[in-house]
Amino acid sequence: MSKEIRDQLQLFIVDSPCIGICEVNQRGYCKGCFRSRDERFHWHQFTDGDKSKILKLCNRRRKRKSTPAKGEGSDDQPHNLSLF
Repeated sequence: MSKEIRDQLQLFIVDSPCIGICEVNQRGYCKGCFRSRDERFHWHQFTDGDKSKILKLCNRRRKRKSTPAKGEGSDDQPHNLSLF
């Protein structure tokens, strides 16, 4: 890779997605940024390409968390009413 291309790539630094909510959910991901323990601890050692991949994974995790599983939390299912 030429020096010129490397210099251009350095203009696009990938910042940490940390939003200051540093708690871990039951699956081991941060509740704020959805990174794993290793992704959080080694963030500064990753290349910007790796960081971009991690951010994509975090977005998938966030979407999965916000989308209820089938049969959970859906209002279009009939509610069984008690007769008693």
